[in-house]
Amino acid sequence: MSYKTDDNCLFCKIIAGKIPSFKLLDTDKTYAFLDIGPLSKGHCLLIPKYHGERLHDVPEEHLSELLPLATRLAKALDVQDYNILQNNGAIAHQEVKHVHVHLIPKPNEKEGLGVSWPQQHPDKEELKALAERVASRL
Repeated sequence: MSYKTDDNCLFCKIIAGKIPSFKLLDTDKTYAFLDIGPLSKGHCLLIPKYHGERLHDVPEEHLSELLPLATRLAKALDVQDYNILQNNGAIAHQEVKHVHVHLIPKPNEKEGLGVSWPQQHPDKEELKALAERVASRL
């Protein structure tokens, strides 16, 4: 399996051990550690060892462990309510340009991730056309 790294990337430096972290899990494909600026106790990050800025920049085989390991971490943290968050690009609130998944425990209404959901109301024809266009590209 081939790996890609970026010597200037914060997360690549953490994987390489050049920057210390509070490691939770280390596999051939994935590294997990506690977030040092957590939204709640147990907030952790899972990162593929393959460097890619956005999800679609990382080969699928390097992404295959992310959600299964997030499940294991949620169980290990013994959390019932939590968010799984993965952002791509600056306007989507991605701060570190290396794919990463947040597991953010939600122990109560005040701690954890706050979310707003500005729902849109497209018409059925618009949804149908979009579904057809996307499905034809898969």
